[in-house]
Amino acid sequence: MNQEQWGAKAAGILGRVRRTKPLVHHITNLVVMNETANITLCAGGLPVMAHADAEVEEMVAAAGALVLNIGTLTPELVETMLKAGAKANSLGIPIVLDPVGAGATRLRTESAAKILERLDVAIVRANAAEAAVLAGLDAEIRGVESIGGVAPDVAAASLARRYGCVTAVTGAIDFISDGKRTVAVTNGTPMMATVTGTGCMASAVVALFAAVEDDKVAATAGALAAYGLAGFVAAHTAKGPGSFHVGLYDAVAGLTEDALRVGARINDEPTDAPA
Repeated sequence: MNQEQWGAKAAGILGRVRRTKPLVHHITNLVVMNETANITLCAGGLPVMAHADAEVEEMVAAAGALVLNIGTLTPELVETMLKAGAKANSLGIPIVLDPVGAGATRLRTESAAKILERLDVAIVRANAAEAAVLAGLDAEIRGVESIGGVAPDVAAASLARRYGCVTAVTGAIDFISDGKRTVAVTNGTPMMATVTGTGCMASAVVALFAAVEDDKVAATAGALAAYGLAGFVAAHTAKGPGSFHVGLYDAVAGLTEDALRVGARINDEPTDAPA
């Protein structure tokens, strides 16, 4: 598709999100639970943050998508994620995995790999180092931040092929790959890096789009274009990280289909990742 067609596709998905208001079940990072809930509301969906092992199967059965975010994980929580994910798989509900800090510690790396191996994960939204580590490539990560290593488009395509999922590696340019085709999203702003949780919020928006769109590459690219465009708008009037944070909510809530149709910067990007 050309950029105009991508914009129309993204706008159409946003319209369906706003009309249907899908419920997204988050088992997520305690640091940014409020942010991910709010961004889900602002984008047009309904969030539920249910972590209790006794209720996750029942809750996910009512959802349009499931987000698994390992930012503040415990071994017990991973087992709850697997339980919820198995139920989601049985019902055909897409799972979005955010492998926060994979590569930083053995617990994080092994937990993310366990989820990918045991569940049919539809989409992974990660930084370049997280994706590269999970793909079996060399990369450097400090805490939860990507420091260097594999090119992001290569990391995205490699992880997608390894686990049969769509992978989004977000950064200055977002690369989305299913292992065969890779697209690039160039919406966004450097101010995203000044606020904790903007990556986790991106995963929440991706889950919303995935809840209403079967083509998970298109859903992911459309979501990241919408989120990035809103970030660009918020940065234009922000005085610093605090006002940007608040402005991001407003810009996501105020984003129209017409604005996304015109403003989405999604391009087909061939990948040179190894087969």
